[in-house]
Amino acid sequence: MKHDEFVGEVQHRLELASRGEAIRATRAVLTTLGERLQADEAADLAGPLPMEIDRFLHEADSGQIFDYQEFVERVSQRARVEEADAAFYGQAVMDVVEDCVPDTELDDVTAQLPDDYDELFELIGSEDYY
Repeated sequence: MKHDEFVGEVQHRLELASRGEAIRATRAVLTTLGERLQADEAADLAGPLPMEIDRFLHEADSGQIFDYQEFVERVSQRARVEEADAAFYGQAVMDVVEDCVPDTELDDVTAQLPDDYDELFELIGSEDYY
């Protein structure tokens, strides 16, 4: 998937008014996820993504330990949205990421996260949310 297609999918799934909002949402989610993952796992997840998108994972200060609530709070602050919207942003962006990466890579990501992060991956494979 190319950068424009990735951003367009995020914009569509989140029903955002502009590409800039879609990029901000993507950056908020992937930077925060990159902070939570170990550096090598963030790099593995970034590999199949468009170059303009993968940098959000690469630039994060990886290896931090925080729960899913903290993840949502960080996304909320970065994306400048309410926490409920931030949780949905996370799900939608990860659903687009899922379209780009091998299933085994997402398995590696989920294996590295505690169970409270399961909500982040709820939309993956679901066709009836957008």
